[in-house]
Amino acid sequence: MREAACSCGQLRLEVEGDPVRVGVCHCLACQRRSGAPFAQQARFPRERVTISGEARDYVRYSDEDGAPRTFSFCPECGSTVYYRNHTEPGVIAIAVGAFADPSFPPPQYSVWEERKHPWVTLPDGIERPD
Repeated sequence: MREAACSCGQLRLEVEGDPVRVGVCHCLACQRRSGAPFAQQARFPRERVTISGEARDYVRYSDEDGAPRTFSFCPECGSTVYYRNHTEPGVIAIAVGAFADPSFPPPQYSVWEERKHPWVTLPDGIERPD
């Protein structure tokens, strides 16, 4: 079991097992949303995720395909903890930082690298579909 939480601890997720995929996104929307040079998320099957606490949602439409992404954040502290991509209805993507676990698995996947900050380095062999 792994536990992810917002900054104040009000919104929590428990997940069972390892993520299906860990990825990073360098798009400008993820940079703004995360407040970092890239966003890192771990995807889990919905049936392995238990959510407790209150969340508010923000829907953003992808620049790439126009599909909606629903970002869920804590109404108390504002931390975005997870999101759903409507093209993958059975999956929840959880912000890796919400796990607060330095031993969390590294990313296997990287997208929007044309917007990557030049000083960012990623693991050798990472998949780059762009």
